Amino acid sequence: QVLPVESGGGSVQAGGSLRLSCSLSGYTINEYCMGWFRQGRVGGRDGVATIGTDGQSDYADSVKGRFIVSRDNDKNTLYLQMDNLKPEDTALYYCGARKMTGGSRPCLIRYGMHYWGEGTQVTISS
Repeated sequence: QVLPVESGGGSVQAGGSLRLSCSLSGYTINEYCMGWFRQGRVGGRDGVATIGTDGQSDYADSVKGRFIVSRDNDKNTLYLQMDNLKPEDTALYYCGARKMTGGSRPCLIRYGMHYWGEGTQVTISS
């Protein structure tokens, strides 16, 4: 079973930064579309950013210009650099993965993920 494992959450003040990390337990990320989703107190799980095996990324409008998603296949790790954080970024952040094959849908937020981690909490105070 593919299991993403997140780390790096925490509490910071508005305007601060955090970096989240994610690895796949027992698997290498280089064959997977990877991404970050989040769920606040209200509403469902929303897409934040995805990055494909080719390095192409997709972002939610609410985080463009503030968050950067990246992957280091040599370190088998996905990252989310979050800058200029706002209270509305407070949420449980999930790392997701979807294996890419020849017939796979593009690695975009709207196509979702197949495997999920347990999440890491990010709390931004005003």
